[in-house]
Amino acid sequence: MREEKLMMRALGGETLPVPPVWMMRQAGRYLPEYRETRAKAGDFLSLCYNPELAAEVTLQPIRRYGFDAAIVFADILLLPQALGAELWFETGEGPRLSQIRTKADLARLKPADAIHEHLAPVYETVRILAEELPRETTFMGFAGAPWTVATYMIAGRGTPDQGPAHALMQQDPTCFDALIDLLTAATTEYLLAQIKAGAEVVKLFDSWAGSLKGAAFDKYAIAPTRRIVAGLKAVYPDVPVIAFPREAGTRFQGFAKATGADCVALDTAVDAQWAAKAVQVDGCVQGNLDPRLLVSGGDDLVREARRVADAFAGGPYIFNLGHGITPDADPANVDLMLRAVRG
Repeated sequence: MREEKLMMRALGGETLPVPPVWMMRQAGRYLPEYRETRAKAGDFLSLCYNPELAAEVTLQPIRRYGFDAAIVFADILLLPQALGAELWFETGEGPRLSQIRTKADLARLKPADAIHEHLAPVYETVRILAEELPRETTFMGFAGAPWTVATYMIAGRGTPDQGPAHALMQQDPTCFDALIDLLTAATTEYLLAQIKAGAEVVKLFDSWAGSLKGAAFDKYAIAPTRRIVAGLKAVYPDVPVIAFPREAGTRFQGFAKATGADCVALDTAVDAQWAAKAVQVDGCVQGNLDPRLLVSGGDDLVREARRVADAFAGGPYIFNLGHGITPDADPANVDLMLRAVRG
């Protein structure tokens, strides 16, 4: 069955007449059923660590829309919590973490192979979904890329320019590099465990890759991704890896070859015509409809969805957004998007 799934065929390099479709953050606050389930869980982290409820919200957009892929409901910051960082969410403000700014802070973290007991609920969610998803639906695991996760751990929160992480990179490169190395090893462990539990594909979200320039991009975006992909392929050579170096600009070109990723996800800033020539030439790409169109809807949504799909029709391609769907999106507009893409 794996070879018959549209998503797996695209990831294997096949050009399809109608692309597979899924959306980043497709299980989320724009859906009333998600909001009901989250209220039942009590708070966001409780939802992430409740396998039955996390599986339920993962299944909700599949039941409603019939997407070609489901991605396990979790959060990229569960991994630093598993390493020993404190994690909590401030209402209306987002995640907060205990900060890693010195070698002493780093020394208090657990080794990479000590994460599994804490993350056991996530693996149980994966096992449930591997059994319950429709046979035609590809099942994805995911993790945050080391640079992006490090920016949160160093600052203790999300920042507009990742300034604290850049500062530590310059002021104490030994400490910074040790954190990246730990996260690279732990991310590999985490994704291997997700695959063992039933994930067919995994994705690396490097949401802040765009703030890395020049040699720093090579060292902290490309190199850790290459090491993670190599570690996964050594054990599971047939499991595809999708990489998302958000806001990488021209550095999207050659990213697949440089890292070994099977697919590169594109953000909204990338011109689709350019990407078809410069990025898709190396293999499968994913993206890159503007999620704001799922708020406004109408003819603009239909026109842009078709334009993006047409731009990548000449090669292996997965239709998706250039970033996550927003809480104010209209669920009816997702139906409209699907009709535009699938005809």
